Amino acid sequence: MAENPIKQRTIRKEVSLEGVGLHTGKNVKLVFKPAPANTGYVFQRTDIEGEPIVEADASYVVNTQRGTNLEKNGVSIQTSEHVLAACVGLDLDNIIIAIDSSEPPIMDGSSKFFVQALEEAGIEEQDEEREEFEINEVITYRDEKTGSEIIAMPADNYQVTTMVDFGTKVLGTQNASIQNISEFRDEIANARTFSFLHEIEMLLEKGLIKGGDLNNAIVYVDKELSSATMDKLRVAFKKDTISVKPNGILDNLTLHHPNEAARHKLLDVLGDLALVGTKIKGKIIATKPGHQVNTEFAKKLAKIIKAEKRNNMPKIDFDKPPLMDVNDIMNTLPHRPPFLLVDKIYSITETCVIGMKNVTMNEPFFVGHFPGKPVMPGVLQVEAMAQTGGILALKSVPDPENYLTYFMKIDNVKFKQQVVPGDTLIFKLELLAPIRRGICQMQGYAYVNGKLATEAILMAQIVKSK
Repeated sequence: MAENPIKQRTIRKEVSLEGVGLHTGKNVKLVFKPAPANTGYVFQRTDIEGEPIVEADASYVVNTQRGTNLEKNGVSIQTSEHVLAACVGLDLDNIIIAIDSSEPPIMDGSSKFFVQALEEAGIEEQDEEREEFEINEVITYRDEKTGSEIIAMPADNYQVTTMVDFGTKVLGTQNASIQNISEFRDEIANARTFSFLHEIEMLLEKGLIKGGDLNNAIVYVDKELSSATMDKLRVAFKKDTISVKPNGILDNLTLHHPNEAARHKLLDVLGDLALVGTKIKGKIIATKPGHQVNTEFAKKLAKIIKAEKRNNMPKIDFDKPPLMDVNDIMNTLPHRPPFLLVDKIYSITETCVIGMKNVTMNEPFFVGHFPGKPVMPGVLQVEAMAQTGGILALKSVPDPENYLTYFMKIDNVKFKQQVVPGDTLIFKLELLAPIRRGICQMQGYAYVNGKLATEAILMAQIVKSK
């Protein structure tokens, strides 16, 4: 756990904005609402009976054509990325995004107006600590067909670099970077979505981009503009005249940045990686990113995080002296060898304790428990966890030497790895609720060789000894 843990953040009050959906052409009202701690980012469809919720979760991605589209139980959210990027860019943890259509308003094709609305709502710190996934080794995802690749590597904070190569004269190679999420507001938020002329023609033929106009998409002209195409564009964009600027974009728009395309791709990466569901501490390098590769990487990262949570072995510096050695433990617990099953305590807070036991061949239970293939009995692993938890429980009384802890209940016990002579068992016990009337309930974990070996929910009572 961080020395100065960061608290979760939401907004102070509701705030709304209205616009048109890019692909549907429908008027949309979007309301940002404060959300309780540990909610994450969720969409709410206020136009559907029951106002169903769709969490911003990579597992709900159904397609990435012209945006990142989510679906849960038949409820759709289209082009989620720009509004999610604004939430990430303002370093929010919990928010409800209520919309009365399947698609947030496109606004000007960037995140700028969402950022302004969120800033107007104000930011509020919450009581719960933020969970952050720290990238400790290089993680990659590559699409061999397109050459798109995303790499995550260790860094002190969340950083993103995008490198794009469109293989056209009008828009060649570009890159964009942020070294800190605080740069998003001024450097990335106003970077607008863009298309090439050949894509626009295809979308118009399919009846898409009904809400598009020359104010919410940069159009790069990558082919000769025929008079027939000119006529179609004038009708679609409701303009009397349309022309091409010297820099190869359709008129009525001025670039905010020379590398606005790369900046918008960075915006998309931030929005799509919000679907991981956990804040990231690390550097992301995205080469030729797109919604498909972004969301596939988000799925991969989410799986890794889920696995790590299951195997969330505490990090212990064995070079440092423990908080309590075996003598200190015996001054607190009534247990004695051969039934004292915890050797050292490395950390203890108000709600969590971390201990350790070296499992040697000399353990008396190995004599009779499969002597030909000695394995530590699972019940003794649970007992060892309970003894470690007892240290935390007895911390709640001023004179622990005058108290005992007794088992009341054991739930959800799972044995996942064998424990054999030579293993080192690491125990982590966390209070599930404050201790009341001497009753304590803990989630216990035992790890061996970096993997979860045993887990259980333990309930015990603290009783004064006679």
